[in-house]
Amino acid sequence: MAVPEDASSYLQLISLAVHEFRTPASVVAGYLRMLQRVDQPLSERQRKMIEEAERSVERLSELVTELSEIQKLDAERIEPRPQPFDVFTLVADVASGVHEADDRGVHFEVRGQPDGAQMRGDQARMQRAFSAIFRAILREMPADTTVVADRRLETAGPTRAAVVVVATEPNVQSSYGAEPAPLDEMRGGLGLALPFARRVIERHGGRVWSPAGTGRPGAAIVSLPLPEQLG
Repeated sequence: MAVPEDASSYLQLISLAVHEFRTPASVVAGYLRMLQRVDQPLSERQRKMIEEAERSVERLSELVTELSEIQKLDAERIEPRPQPFDVFTLVADVASGVHEADDRGVHFEVRGQPDGAQMRGDQARMQRAFSAIFRAILREMPADTTVVADRRLETAGPTRAAVVVVATEPNVQSSYGAEPAPLDEMRGGLGLALPFARRVIERHGGRVWSPAGTGRPGAAIVSLPLPEQLG
């Protein structure tokens, strides 16, 4: 399929940006490593400054890698890997490793149907997508809040879908029937994790959105189509 001219220009721009950012970041990282190996001992203050600079460069390199992956997804150069997995089991596995806002008493629970949502695709990237969504919501919650990832199967005619609602405990059920609104991907502190997550879900034929209306802060809904049978 031919890529529209404006889309082609966008993809070329992102590819160029990735290259231009990656080169100086690699140079700075190399010089910081050299500084840590000099014969003259570093003072505690100097050592901490170098370590902080090194962490910042590593974060910049991570952002460049995320930007490169987004460009490849938009250019359809990354195809979902044909690996079978259960969406609901994956959600529980990912949730068990997400501890965002634990220190503020924010509790994260997984409920609903435990399995039965078999699909085929890129399991590793889908794990990253759900992790980004979970982290984005949990970090916005006030202290002593319970957030739930609720799982259910939905059927519309011949189409089956695995649906996961992530919301505060009182708002889970009402989120299912709410009007869809775009997911806010511009949250600070998460890098490009949410734009990446949306693209991964869409490349698997799914959708991610927020339930519209007041009283549902930080909620998200993911719907992924399931095959009639998994051969």
